[in-house]
Amino acid sequence: MGDANGGGAASRLAATIDDPRAAADNAAEAAGDRVGRWAGAGAGAGAGARPAPVSSLVRTVAEKTAAAKMEEARARERSAAEQIAQEDALHRRVTGEDVMMDGHTNGTNGSCSKPCEPLTDYCIPDYILNPDSEQVLLDQAPCCPVVVFINSRSGGQLGNSLIKTYRELLNKAQVFDLSEEAPDKVLHRLYCNFEKLKSNGDPIAFQIQSNLRLIVAGGDGTASWLLGVVSDLKLSHPPPIATVPLGTGNNLPFSFGWGKKNPTTDQEAVKSFLGQVKKAREMNIDSWHIIMRMRAPQEGPCEPIAPLELPHSLHAFHRVSGSDSLNMEGYHTYRGGFWNYFSMGMDAQVSYEFHSERKRNPEKFKNQLTNQSTYAKLGLKQGWFAASLTHPSSRNIAQLAKVRIMKRPGGQWEELKIPRSIRSIVCLNLPSFSGGLNPWGTPGTRKVQDRDLTAPFVDDGLIEVVGFRDAWHGLVLLAPNGHGTRLAQAHRIRFEFHKGAAEHTFMRIDGEPWKQPLPKDDDTVVVEISHLRQVTMLASDPCKSKSVNDPSSPMCRSNHDDDDRNSLEDEDEWEEGRKKFGAADTFKLPDEVDIAHLS
Repeated sequence: MGDANGGGAASRLAATIDDPRAAADNAAEAAGDRVGRWAGAGAGAGAGARPAPVSSLVRTVAEKTAAAKMEEARARERSAAEQIAQEDALHRRVTGEDVMMDGHTNGTNGSCSKPCEPLTDYCIPDYILNPDSEQVLLDQAPCCPVVVFINSRSGGQLGNSLIKTYRELLNKAQVFDLSEEAPDKVLHRLYCNFEKLKSNGDPIAFQIQSNLRLIVAGGDGTASWLLGVVSDLKLSHPPPIATVPLGTGNNLPFSFGWGKKNPTTDQEAVKSFLGQVKKAREMNIDSWHIIMRMRAPQEGPCEPIAPLELPHSLHAFHRVSGSDSLNMEGYHTYRGGFWNYFSMGMDAQVSYEFHSERKRNPEKFKNQLTNQSTYAKLGLKQGWFAASLTHPSSRNIAQLAKVRIMKRPGGQWEELKIPRSIRSIVCLNLPSFSGGLNPWGTPGTRKVQDRDLTAPFVDDGLIEVVGFRDAWHGLVLLAPNGHGTRLAQAHRIRFEFHKGAAEHTFMRIDGEPWKQPLPKDDDTVVVEISHLRQVTMLASDPCKSKSVNDPSSPMCRSNHDDDDRNSLEDEDEWEEGRKKFGAADTFKLPDEVDIAHLS
């Protein structure tokens, strides 16, 4: 009898585990037995009467009690299963075991919130990224570890969408929003942790540091910000950088084969981009140091005035501290760096107004095409299509400053003659300006010989100096073989501002403009640009930039001379060209040019 009762209890227990309803029935049956025994005892069990029926209230209470116990048991089971899944998912990510369960990975530590392939080639484990995380023993390191920096304010809403997608595909801890955390703090923390782990004999940390690649998504100013941070670290093996075009001009991405149009943000597009990053080749580019020094003014400010919107412009160009070796008693000294270009004059003024307007009315700047259209309208509004009529001669570069250049390292300073009509001057390091245009072009054999020019390389220690007269002159770049006024190639260049020439001027570094006040009674205001060092970019095909170390790079165009019809380097030629603009075959736009990218 005891065995029978025990077997019944066992069967009811098994049913309880599989079926909560059975658990309720069993509990109700047991309660009914108790109630029946109580009723039978009260009425006289010897009367042979059947037990009293179970009341509905008793059954309801029993059901709820059993259901609650079952839910508690299942919650414990789920918690244990999730913990195991989290640990398993992280292990697969960092060891390269592509094991998927039902096409879905659960848990945190960078696991996918949607069904997707685990990108083990790129994922970095938490203990590498966070010094406070517990170290994990791994069998192998990811072959292409990446740290991703995204400006969430770039590209309308694209920045936020990209952050979401990258965090779905990678470890969330390796994807950073630049509006929340600066890259210098991130990389300083990361490299300090690398050194700590390597000193403890961690081979995975050594491999990840050796293979690390950086991705930055934003405008040219954002990319230059990260380049500056990496350069300032002065690493023996700095990580190469890939750029995602998420701005208006996108000159840096375009120069290295990453395109100039804003990307799509779905998982497949991001996976494709990561694949390109994995295959990309490294290419060194020159970085340039810029310094401005003036006497401390007796009255009035001389600090650079940034547009309302740009948080990094003063990072690009800022006053040095009193302890800096560049500081001089009685002077204000400012310094910065650039990788793409430095410009001064009309183009910087239009850019300054554009960024200020975007901050005042952000709702009007939601996509790339709208931004570029607004840019062109501001140029019209400010009169740069009729500059000779609307702007005084003080806006001319020659009236504003004397320009000197040093052509080669260790050479002599010599004066550079600037045509009187030049209102904008660009010192160019990369073959892309204003959204993919090349102001320098490719000089022909005759120009190379007559003016001691070379083909432009991004790692030759030289910058190309180009001038523009007005906005019409800028549009010449859209014509086949069109280019600006080639002024010089230089290893160093110096602008010595004339006393009282202007109250201010506009300058721009890699897409970030500012308004620079000038002292009225100071004849010592100097801006000097010199070669600093090199940083490493990642290049994909088709790459516009050329390296002196690449044997496939052309030294010059040897088969025919430069097409001078579009150079407009003489005053008379320019006046005639401006009258004919749009009428002659010379100025017909090539089919492959997309005017929407003029910015």
